Amino acid sequence: MSDLTAIDILINPDEATLDRARQVNEVMRRSVPDGFALDATHQPHITTLQRFVRTADLDRVYAAVTDTIADTDISTLTLRAVAIKHADWGVPGQGLAVLYVQPSAAVLDYQARLLAAVNPYVESGGDADAFVRDEADPDISPTTIAWVENYDPHQIGDSYTAHVTVGFATFDDLARIEVEPFDEFDVRPASISVYHLGNNGTARIELKAWPLT
Repeated sequence: MSDLTAIDILINPDEATLDRARQVNEVMRRSVPDGFALDATHQPHITTLQRFVRTADLDRVYAAVTDTIADTDISTLTLRAVAIKHADWGVPGQGLAVLYVQPSAAVLDYQARLLAAVNPYVESGGDADAFVRDEADPDISPTTIAWVENYDPHQIGDSYTAHVTVGFATFDDLARIEVEPFDEFDVRPASISVYHLGNNGTARIELKAWPLT
């Protein structure tokens, strides 16, 4: 095992959000048939924090997350899906599509406290060995590594882009999809997890989970 582990501390959304994400993923796979499906190793989720942490300190990371959750009024962690958007992920002719989610101020506060709690166990310089690598995802892109390395400060506070990744589509199809009417909906947290990351920021292996009530 690598000395560092690429982790995603994330929100698992409610079943209604999962259903919407799977519906959109089916549209994406009609556009790019060999794109990934949302399944047991590509879980729909809302990332809160990604970091390279020392593998030997994973239990301490879990304890830090436990304490942060205990200090959080979960009912204030409100989010709303407002659009389908995409990013150019470096795949020629294709974009990575997401359900774009607006977080409440309480979500940003939770993220800040989570970052402070986990920071003692963070280390820079993670490489492909810090990720899940198997026959399904043997390669880890430099973009994926850089995203985790630079999550702080690029995705913290006012720079945070909350989203649920829903798959790849061609730019032509995305241009059509993104101008279609979108029915906004509330996203409700069902649980919080720490996942071992795979390529393209996929949540591949759940390491620890905290059900929410």
